[in-house]
Amino acid sequence: MGADVLAVFAAGGENGRHLREILQQEGVPVHCLDIADDTCQNIGLTEASTGKMYHLVFPGQQLNESEWQNCLDFLHNIDPAPGYLVLSGSLPEGAPDDFYGRIALDARKRGIRTILDTSGRALAAPLKTGVYLAKLNCGEFVDSGYTGSLEDYKSMLAAMAEMVADGMAEALIVTLDADGALLATRAGDRLHVRPPKTEVASHVGAGDSFVSVLVYKLHRGKSLVEAYQYGVAAAAAKVQIPGNHLSNLALVEDIYRQIESQTEDE
Repeated sequence: MGADVLAVFAAGGENGRHLREILQQEGVPVHCLDIADDTCQNIGLTEASTGKMYHLVFPGQQLNESEWQNCLDFLHNIDPAPGYLVLSGSLPEGAPDDFYGRIALDARKRGIRTILDTSGRALAAPLKTGVYLAKLNCGEFVDSGYTGSLEDYKSMLAAMAEMVADGMAEALIVTLDADGALLATRAGDRLHVRPPKTEVASHVGAGDSFVSVLVYKLHRGKSLVEAYQYGVAAAAAKVQIPGNHLSNLALVEDIYRQIESQTEDE
């Protein structure tokens, strides 16, 4: 989309080399942190006879202390500091539970807005630290402390509003698959955005597309509410496209014009 970006990731073995080459071929600036272990590769499968989709996720690579410390040091010393830092993916084995929390705290001290897109043991520390925005699915929302019904969106929004008021994030998004996503902000927004009904070709990359387009729109000066609406449109566009690439940005704009937005009281 033309933004000035840098992909920072740990990479080892043949898969790590291949990942670096793919990004370089697509013109994405990268900084690879060399590790001894092999980068894992996950597999998305679609069963042609039934249309069923499977996502095979394998154990990630192991990082030793010097390897994950190299990552912390690199991010701390990036100059000039980026406007946004996206922490995406689960933690590798060997990294401490507060790894993302350390990064988020350091970023906040430097005036960097952190976007959190993770799960499991990686989730708690940065939410305690406080981030600019966190995107969760329903399971991750439960892991973060929600105990109510996942079918009661009004209650979910109320709980999300309490979480942002308590300092977890300035904004919290909970995605609802085909039903769009909820947004609560410290400024008082409580919204539910629904995309139009779509034919699903592949779920792979929908969440990443959501975050990518959202952050891009923030970078371009759009409001948080508008960027969130674009994120919903991006995810809805991605599921219509085979593979894992959001290759049709015109489709994102078309869906953005069709999405329905509701406030908490509607």
